[in-house]
Amino acid sequence: MKEQLYLYFTSDLHSYFGHWPKIVRYLKEQVKRHKRRGEAYFILDNGDHLDRVHPITEAFLGSANVDLLNEAQFDAVTVGNNEGITLPAEDLFNLYNQAQFDVVCANLHKQDQKVPNWLKPYTILTTESGIKLGILGLTAPFNLYYEELGWYVRSPYEALNQYLPELSAKCDMILLLSHLGLNEDEYISMNYQEIDLIVGGHTHHLFKNGKKIQNTLLGAVGKFGRYVGRKDLVWSHQERRLTKKEGFAIDVHDMDDDPDTANMIASYSCKAAEILKKPIASMQKTYDIQWFQETELMVHLVDTLKAWTHADFAMLNAGIILEGIPKGEITRGDLHRICPHPINPCKVRITGEEIMEMIRMVRTKRFKEFQLKGLGFRGEVIGEMIFSGIEVVADQQSYIKEVLINGLPLEKKREYDVATADMFTLGKLLPPLASASYKEYYLPEFMRDLLGETVKKLNN
Repeated sequence: MKEQLYLYFTSDLHSYFGHWPKIVRYLKEQVKRHKRRGEAYFILDNGDHLDRVHPITEAFLGSANVDLLNEAQFDAVTVGNNEGITLPAEDLFNLYNQAQFDVVCANLHKQDQKVPNWLKPYTILTTESGIKLGILGLTAPFNLYYEELGWYVRSPYEALNQYLPELSAKCDMILLLSHLGLNEDEYISMNYQEIDLIVGGHTHHLFKNGKKIQNTLLGAVGKFGRYVGRKDLVWSHQERRLTKKEGFAIDVHDMDDDPDTANMIASYSCKAAEILKKPIASMQKTYDIQWFQETELMVHLVDTLKAWTHADFAMLNAGIILEGIPKGEITRGDLHRICPHPINPCKVRITGEEIMEMIRMVRTKRFKEFQLKGLGFRGEVIGEMIFSGIEVVADQQSYIKEVLINGLPLEKKREYDVATADMFTLGKLLPPLASASYKEYYLPEFMRDLLGETVKKLNN
């Protein structure tokens, strides 16, 4: 006897709620069809469902996202880095208290060993006919962030080595919810033959028809909910194995909304607007922002960053502020709209020689006009780099003649602490910062929190 089993999944929604009612409508239609036919199905999420760029998530700190997953009747989810490192420690600990689904993440741990009740390394979902599907979750190890919040993420391979033998003994098939990225998924596929299926994410890749690597079928749906993943499986009860597995990414962009979900999101939006009406300050004048030149607002913000981190100097790109500060009352919602990025302050230790290299890079037209996507940045362009505590003396041809740090000449061999946005320590934007051995991240504060402190000072 052979039986069909259907798996549906989402990943990296990033609180892009424009597609969520379409996703739910599609899922409800599929569930209705499977129930009518007596077919087994499960619904999964692969993390980064939330993103504090959206006012609803900012106001409710992820609890509204959990409610939406509950209403859509998901069976299991894993934890992405947006769940893991963008919330205050207490809010992460309590995030899934009301979840009506399993939360699996085998490499996420509390430093004090006090584990929330919702956190499991894996779960086993069983069909009516007795097919056992083991689901294990893994998340990306951003430990410099997690440790500031009292958590740590161990090697995903240690977790796989520990739990896969257990799951293999208990289950008919194994699915990995992997918020690790494509490179890790491909490595796991080639080296862990016990894993039948991988739902991938984090790097926002898309497989419209799945991707097979040896025994493993990989699935991925990009970002923002444009696609829903589906895996069609055939299980042979006689042979006790999967005889067929196919993967698809279903485009929901032009589908109809589920009205109940759309109404739920609209209700949350109204409630979020009320929460974010909390006043921060009343400004006596307008402070404009220009992405390609120094402005009074940016100067004060970078001064705040330097003082707050006790760094030797600070630098911040003007493109991080999307709008100016208007005259009149400023609320939490205004700060969120003006600086929506889930970007943390950080402090990095580099040499004077590396500082010179970095200054040359940030002064180039290519750097300033770069349209950055990802790394937490939700703006348009990087823009002009604004400094505090450092003065760059250049001639008319922009040749750097001298650099002064707090009035003293830069010493090439000396180490200095520079405060900036954490995105510059990730990827390849500024190699001197990315490759630095000493980095200190400040959590849970975002740059908009420092903007709030700056606004309060300007109001005095």
